[in-house]
Amino acid sequence: MNKKYLIAVVGPTAIGKTALGIELARHFNTEIISADSRQFYKEMQIGTAVPSEAELKAAKHHFIQHISVENDYSVGDFERDALQRLQELFLKHDVVVMVGGSGLYIDAVVKGLDEFPEVDPQIRLNLKEELEQKGLETLQEELKTLDLEYYSEVDLQNPQRVIRALEICRGTGKPYSDFRKKSSKNRFFDTLYVGVSAEREIIYGRINRRVDIMMQHGLLEEVKGLKDKRERNALNTVGYKEVFKYLDAQWDLDTAVSEIKKNTRRFAKRQLTWFRKNEAINWFDAETPVKEIITAIQKKITL
Repeated sequence: MNKKYLIAVVGPTAIGKTALGIELARHFNTEIISADSRQFYKEMQIGTAVPSEAELKAAKHHFIQHISVENDYSVGDFERDALQRLQELFLKHDVVVMVGGSGLYIDAVVKGLDEFPEVDPQIRLNLKEELEQKGLETLQEELKTLDLEYYSEVDLQNPQRVIRALEICRGTGKPYSDFRKKSSKNRFFDTLYVGVSAEREIIYGRINRRVDIMMQHGLLEEVKGLKDKRERNALNTVGYKEVFKYLDAQWDLDTAVSEIKKNTRRFAKRQLTWFRKNEAINWFDAETPVKEIITAIQKKITL
């Protein structure tokens, strides 16, 4: 039986992962698993930079807009569903491509989820109450004090992640990062990581242009249509929460757009912090010709 390979295309937002993933899928005549947790939701298209219709036709994608924001969908759910889909895909392909900037979701598929001790459920309730009363910033500062390592790489704008980490810190008296995965689970495939990056100024320029294009394509209207669902966790994310503040008359539109750009740049910085810890990633500059990347991949896999 041939060895099975998962090519994981990773890197910061707006760097060109979608286009590269499609080129690789076409070269290897295979399909794409999307591991971008923001693109799972049907109602969120413009603000999450879902692949265009032409891109979706160029290669078959899985886990793009497959659930509603009304549904809770955890990283554990994705791990289970993605592994099941990979088993099906590897029956007909020796290579499958996975594309995404959500490091936690990529790691869940490749290595398995971390295992954490049980802690008193009251701690989570207290943290949620503190979030309501004191705001996210107070919890961010506590995380910085208790676990600087995780603070430097987590999406600090995601209250669920901040609360989860603090819950473990408070419940065990140890940093959350102490419980992070030390060994990987055995998988039925080998993984080859392909990282795409560029100089910081180039990444930030791409992000700024992408946000301008999102606004031109109707991000404001998309967010207006989701106002009655704004309490859903999926919508507490960059590109949506800033526009909600505009709709609440807290900010003018220019401020909201400027904040989307700033928060997306911060998000990209944290993505890079996460991925750069993974020594298995083969990094390429965003301008590297695809043929060169394919040649490098083929040297590493033996089909």
